[in-house]
Amino acid sequence: MSVITYPEAIGVGLLQGVTELFPVSSLGHSFLIPALLGKPFSDDLNVAGDKSPYLSVLIGLHLATALALVVYFRKDWARIIQGLYSSIRDRRVETVNQRLAWLLIVATIPVGVAGIALDKFFREHLGKPEVAAFFLMLNGFVLFTAERLKRGGTGRRRAGDAALPGDENVDPDVLSDRRIVKLGWVNALWVGAAQIAALLPGISRSGVTMSAGIFKGLRHEDSARFAFLLATPAIGGAALLKMPGLLGSEGAGIHGQLLAGSVAAFVAGYVAVRFLDKYFETKTLTPFAIYCFVAGAGSLAYLSLQ
Repeated sequence: MSVITYPEAIGVGLLQGVTELFPVSSLGHSFLIPALLGKPFSDDLNVAGDKSPYLSVLIGLHLATALALVVYFRKDWARIIQGLYSSIRDRRVETVNQRLAWLLIVATIPVGVAGIALDKFFREHLGKPEVAAFFLMLNGFVLFTAERLKRGGTGRRRAGDAALPGDENVDPDVLSDRRIVKLGWVNALWVGAAQIAALLPGISRSGVTMSAGIFKGLRHEDSARFAFLLATPAIGGAALLKMPGLLGSEGAGIHGQLLAGSVAAFVAGYVAVRFLDKYFETKTLTPFAIYCFVAGAGSLAYLSLQ
């Protein structure tokens, strides 16, 4: 059985916290980098290894990243939870907060169901670095395509995206929520379902969700915000399902390493979301698309020669 050391756990935690939120695939990088570094990392951090706890540890680290998102968006989640409570109490869905709360619930259902149904399949058949490299290339193509469609006008523009008198005095996050809820139920479900692709190692959850949002007419900053809000229940819920096992027999001998990695993932995730929240106000997915394609192609070429 492989053993994860403290330096490895901290390194994986930092890697997971950054790459989960950057549109470059945390799972893909977590598979690829140990393979590229070689032994002992390729042995200790191998999801296909005999009785390896690595994949469970990776999923457990997601809880720390989800907590970083909750802390960063704490004011937003307070409004969303209040909106959900008032919606249930009053049996209505009228305000922006109420609509956003239900949109997040509806959009999370597809990936929740798929994650439970397909977990064993992905664990047994796709835990290979060569597979991750291929899908990382595909992730770059998806991001690039989303940008091309946006610039070409294929992404739908929505009436009401234009600023209205008095908007300059409104919290930018509230204005973003107003634009997001204009997606409607069907489009929000479609954007949320895009997260299913992130079950493939190398496909970024934030990347495909943002791409879907952009295609449906959201601005970059709005699609990033919706992607981060959607990621919180998705990755947090998956991590919570794994925690009983990690705190029990699956995590025997690595509880300290898991804690150290979780602290690293929390710090890295918080810094990453703080950076990206500002980045996408003026920047695009194109640099990440180029990186994913080059890194995926380079990794695939290197691994094929081993």
